[in-house]
Amino acid sequence: MSFDIALILRELPEVLRGFGNTMWIWMVSTVLAAFFGFIVATLRRYGPAPLDWVLRALVEVIRGTPFLIQLFLLYFGGPYVGISMEPVPAGLLGMTVYGAAYFSEIFRAGFRAVPKGHVEAAECVGLTRTQTVMHILVPEMTMLVLPLCVNLAVILLKETAVLSIITVPELTFVVGAIGSQQFAFAEAMFLLALFYWGVVEIADAIGRWSEKKLAKYRFA
Repeated sequence: MSFDIALILRELPEVLRGFGNTMWIWMVSTVLAAFFGFIVATLRRYGPAPLDWVLRALVEVIRGTPFLIQLFLLYFGGPYVGISMEPVPAGLLGMTVYGAAYFSEIFRAGFRAVPKGHVEAAECVGLTRTQTVMHILVPEMTMLVLPLCVNLAVILLKETAVLSIITVPELTFVVGAIGSQQFAFAEAMFLLALFYWGVVEIADAIGRWSEKKLAKYRFA
């Protein structure tokens, strides 16, 4: 037995295609998850009580079950209820729904962390509820939850590896297949670890940089 990373690097174009798929699925699903998570958090804060109960139940179910199980139910169980999807759309939808549940809790906590006096001051000067949300709550909440959002984005990046289970041609699926063909399992896993570690470090560095740049506007 010998460790020969060249066995995997010979298929570098295919590896890069898998890496590209991982990146765009991650970025699109993270943006969509943050958007829908914000919508859910806003509806739970300002919507009627029955809507809050329904959304809370959905969030708790999603947060309380493993992402792998949710993906299996969506992709393999969907046809039983008339929902048949290709691997990539199913993976993108699964990532979005899973991330939205966690983003909604982050944003909900961020709303509650904004000083109540700021909201009351906005109401006193005649701002509508929409104006208060967009001009007071969102800017201040963003400063508070940015580190948590970066952390969740990193978690979602690592969760993309689970998509290989439903044959989404992302990095883990492509490199794992090459490793199986070349009988180079150790080399494949080592290369995967390097790719994910590198991207996570870059994402974390961008998050820290953004936090420092935006910190001066906190409660400004």
